[in-house]
Amino acid sequence: MNFESLGLIEPILKALQKEGYEKPTPIQEQAIPIVLNGRDLLGCAQTGTGKTAAFALPVIQLLHQKHQPQNGKRVIQALVLTPTRELAIQIEESFKAYGNFTKLQNLVIFGGVGQFPQTQALKRGVDVLIATPGRLLDLMNQGFVDLKHLEIFILDEADRMLDMGFIHDVKKVIAKLPQKRQSLFFSATMPPEIQRLSATILTNPMKVEVTPPATTAEKINQSIYYLDKAEKKNMLMHVLSDHTIERALVFTRTKHGANKVVKDLQSKGITAEAIHGNKSQNARQLALKNFKNKETRVLVATDIAARGIDVDDLTHVINYEIPNVAETYVHRIGRTGRAGASGIAISFCEAEEVSYIKDIQKLTGVMIPHGEDRGHLPLPSFDITKGVPAPPEHSGRGQRQGQGQRQGQRQGQGQRQGAPKSGGDRRPGNNRGAEARGTDNRNGENRNNDTRNGDNRRNDNRNSSGRSGDNRAGDNRGNDNRRSSDNRNSNSRSGDNRRNNERPSNKPKGEQANTSTAAGQGETQPKQKGWGSFFKRFRS
Repeated sequence: MNFESLGLIEPILKALQKEGYEKPTPIQEQAIPIVLNGRDLLGCAQTGTGKTAAFALPVIQLLHQKHQPQNGKRVIQALVLTPTRELAIQIEESFKAYGNFTKLQNLVIFGGVGQFPQTQALKRGVDVLIATPGRLLDLMNQGFVDLKHLEIFILDEADRMLDMGFIHDVKKVIAKLPQKRQSLFFSATMPPEIQRLSATILTNPMKVEVTPPATTAEKINQSIYYLDKAEKKNMLMHVLSDHTIERALVFTRTKHGANKVVKDLQSKGITAEAIHGNKSQNARQLALKNFKNKETRVLVATDIAARGIDVDDLTHVINYEIPNVAETYVHRIGRTGRAGASGIAISFCEAEEVSYIKDIQKLTGVMIPHGEDRGHLPLPSFDITKGVPAPPEHSGRGQRQGQGQRQGQRQGQGQRQGAPKSGGDRRPGNNRGAEARGTDNRNGENRNNDTRNGDNRRNDNRNSSGRSGDNRAGDNRGNDNRRSSDNRNSNSRSGDNRRNNERPSNKPKGEQANTSTAAGQGETQPKQKGWGSFFKRFRS
């Protein structure tokens, strides 16, 4: 099928030929006839499928074929609402290119810049307005935007609107639109709240679903490397040592993280720039322009810009940090493999991000293979498991080894408030925090101080084996060598347990960490496994 068969007019076909478009994508084949027939449309398609042209081409044709006023001011006939500045600029560029041989006037408005040039253009009159929600509402409240003549409303990237917290602003805009209009609704994913929103906007819509929601493009070769957080920088340098990678888009979760990655890359002589919300709009546009022109090899971006970056022939996307929202991963890697091209998406996963990968694989239904299995790159010479702390016993996120310590602290507090003189019924082995640091208190040694002749916690009990002090069994707050007896209020002569002053042991260093320091107790704990064995599960 070609564009001529879709019923597009000559000025648009001429513009498409100039842009180098030959065949429509699947979503364009399905959506363009529906929009030209004046029907409402619900489009569910992942990024990079040609979605912008799917609504821009028929909208331009519909407005061009309507009678244009010979005299007087142009009025806003079509409104495109989009979540980010970059995406708004990209859509405006598309309308300008596709409508190059028509007389339509387009305008893009967004925050972060002065409003005067935007208000002046609005006064002159426009046919198509592309806007972000915040600036649009602001100018509407000031009386610069009048939507009473609106005929077509397009809501693009609706799920991203929800993620960014713009959904309430979107509802305010919708409330001010004419009831009689044609509405087009596009979203890469369809969570329940987005489905409810679409029901309030659309009237008897036709649905176009090119691929299942939240799936990744088939031609994107995905891989993942499991490694320590401290080694991500080295791994990024290792990946970029492949000089066949002309350009790479690197994603971080935070603005500070993006700036740090840029600094690290520049220190190694790699041209890199950051694009995120703290950058001015001019700086963001300049960075994106340099990246498109191949003057900058690496562009580091936060998720705020994930859907506004449309770069031709971008081959590599690198997730320096795994997104904590699974849908965001789909949109990140969708920057490559666009319009039927192939691409490579590489992710670096540290221990705390493993659960995010599980969420992503569950959402997309794709098991992401290890990088070596994909044949992308061999592992670098450094040991990626070196220095990684021992894994927690529980697989769930948020479980910390210090949890046992906190339990021990509470136990110790209860003891100080009035422990039984005869030893009570303290459960043996409940001092997990001490166990993690090599202390063997499983037999409850001296937790109740063996003070059979009375409560000597506040007395100078010189005959209680040096342990008659305030033996706070679980009070190991922050000191590895504070062993089950905090003799702050005792005058113990033995000195064995005197506030972190243990006598040095002649045993090897690795053995000392697993040896009990209770009097006469030499029981050793087995060494805990490191992340090396933990990560093997994901490589096999």
